[in-house]
Amino acid sequence: MQFLLALIVVGPLAGAAAALLPAPPGLKGKSPDQAVLRHGVTVTGAVLLAAIVLALGFDHDHPSTMQATTDISWIRALDVRIHLGVDGISLPLLVLTALLTFLCALYSYFKMPSGPSPKAFVALLLVLESGTLATFAVLDLVLFFLAFETVLIPMYFLIARWGGEGRQAAAWKFILYTLLGSVVMLLGLLLIGVKAGTFDMVALATDNGRGLTTSVQVIAVLAIGLGLAVKTPMWPLHSWLPDAHTAAPTVGSVLLAGVLLKMGTYGFVRIVLPIAPDGMRTFAPYLAAFAVAGIVYGSLACLALAKPGNKGDLKRLIAYSSVGHMGFVLLGIATMTPTGVNGALFANIAHGLITGLLFFLVGAVKDRYGTADLDTLAGATGAALYGRAPRLGALLAFAAVASLGLPGLAGFWGEMLALFGAFDPAAGLSRPAFLTFMAIGAFGTLLTAAYLLVVVRRVCMGGQRPAGETAIADVQGYEFAAWTPLAALTVLAGLWPAVLLGLTDPAVQQLLAGGPR
Repeated sequence: MQFLLALIVVGPLAGAAAALLPAPPGLKGKSPDQAVLRHGVTVTGAVLLAAIVLALGFDHDHPSTMQATTDISWIRALDVRIHLGVDGISLPLLVLTALLTFLCALYSYFKMPSGPSPKAFVALLLVLESGTLATFAVLDLVLFFLAFETVLIPMYFLIARWGGEGRQAAAWKFILYTLLGSVVMLLGLLLIGVKAGTFDMVALATDNGRGLTTSVQVIAVLAIGLGLAVKTPMWPLHSWLPDAHTAAPTVGSVLLAGVLLKMGTYGFVRIVLPIAPDGMRTFAPYLAAFAVAGIVYGSLACLALAKPGNKGDLKRLIAYSSVGHMGFVLLGIATMTPTGVNGALFANIAHGLITGLLFFLVGAVKDRYGTADLDTLAGATGAALYGRAPRLGALLAFAAVASLGLPGLAGFWGEMLALFGAFDPAAGLSRPAFLTFMAIGAFGTLLTAAYLLVVVRRVCMGGQRPAGETAIADVQGYEFAAWTPLAALTVLAGLWPAVLLGLTDPAVQQLLAGGPR
């Protein structure tokens, strides 16, 4: 298990290096491009298989205990260690990352985005996977920062080189926002390490802030929280996200929404909550206020984009929906209760599955119609996906109702638990304030349902295809293979939430309480 986790983190880096080498003659297939794309599928598939084996071998009776740990001294002068491990909080995110990257590699094998050499594309995809997996597996603050930063460069190039219209400006906005946030976050991490005398996240969580003064915790939470809030993204630090999603290739949008946004919220749960609880308690009401503002703002922005005549881009709309959905995650974290934090972690996974599927589907619609503009898609009679591509239309409607939080699907539980957490927040937090936040968040769920139903009506319904108009292709085999796991897991998590909550709840209880792990 120890070796397996290290292999999961380092394996994609080795695969990225191998992708840049010439393919052996016997493995080229029809062309070198096909060989390198097949290499990407093979490496990401092996990483996914290793992640599944790790999950099966995980001791589910003790999910609050760090397992598969590696602890090796790296920089002795600073006491920085190569410390890896997983518990019930990080394991689902690790598996989600491996799954989404594999599905993106598989999709790209059949539908490579237009741009430069596939070699660079596959190498960047694998570096991105390695950095994201490392973020969820490392247990040292310095390593966490390095892993957190590793994903920025490959995502920048995926947007700038393989993106669509406006890709250069969107890529620059993405890198500038996230780098500036990371600089502030680094100062907070260094402050904790220097004042506590260690960068070890397990030791710091066990101490539960007792070795740090309240003033140090407040400064650290402000600095670290700003950096994490940019990546989440929290309103009003979200403005890089819609441009990045709109310009990114389909697989870039899937990974950005499904995985990269989770790094910010994971940092709040893994670092801020257990290591600086007094500082977090000071800022929790403000975090909750920004969270519910994001919920309402994201929904209103989506409603404006969905309105006829506003030339709303469907990819941009889904991007703004992420601002709202991640608002529920931040609200759950801000409650500082096991109920709220479990809801946040559940909503993290649900958002990764559902929004990943939505971006795959929107990408497919854009490929077929040549545009993601809602007014153009709706036209005079509507895109009428139910009549022209019934499977594609049904999947888009399914993903939309899952995203609006329909009971029985994954999107429901996280939002509900976050609102329940706000109903009874942790001791020391103002209950009237959080009841207000809960009411605003609940209103946001109604707005979410409104814009998603408008989208389904405009894109899926409409008149029959006029005579002589070229038919559009329904779901292809490779699309079915890439999308089915996400749809199936959305149903499974909705009908059987204990699969996730059974992993996260003991770990969250331990994290909030402190003590030995």
